[in-house]
Amino acid sequence: MKTDTKTRILKAGAGIVLQKGFFNTGLAEVLEKAKVPKGSFYFYFKNKEDFGLQLIDLFAGYLESNAQGFYRDEKLSPLEKVRHLFKGQAESFQRNDFKGGCPIGNLSLEMGDRNPAFRKKLNQAFIDFKKNLAAHLDQARKQGMIPDSIDVEETTDFILNSWEGTLMQMKVSKSMTPYQIFDRMVFERILRSPSFKKNK
Repeated sequence: MKTDTKTRILKAGAGIVLQKGFFNTGLAEVLEKAKVPKGSFYFYFKNKEDFGLQLIDLFAGYLESNAQGFYRDEKLSPLEKVRHLFKGQAESFQRNDFKGGCPIGNLSLEMGDRNPAFRKKLNQAFIDFKKNLAAHLDQARKQGMIPDSIDVEETTDFILNSWEGTLMQMKVSKSMTPYQIFDRMVFERILRSPSFKKNK
């Protein structure tokens, strides 16, 4: 019962924070949406900062679960899994009228330079995401799907940095065009392996 109440508060807050930002989210609004009394909030969270830090864990867990849904697809090659992951996120963003975006990216822009505890936890979320991405790019390189000269760690950083910028451009343009450019540049130019194409 306690876990259910805490999760309900976090999920209610997640939806509001994703749309309005952390600073513009009031606790009263969260509790009203979660339909729990004010006392319940302070039973689970020390204060709003503690609530925000636990929200990061919730967001990171969601992103990890979503990514694993693509990574576990045995019908896809390692490179296809990565490409489909970004495509799925872009299409989800489009269905939501380009509102919200990446919760970790949004919080990083809002809180990364304001709160050391937020910065540390947000940075770890990016590190964890990059580990899985790098692992699949490394598999793709070993299978000859991407150039052997590719530095996997550096390329992973570049792809994630480009992706966060792509989401911002999609948000302000309300268009899939930034994603389409990202997809072509990353998967048809940077990661393209002519030798693999010929072998196929």
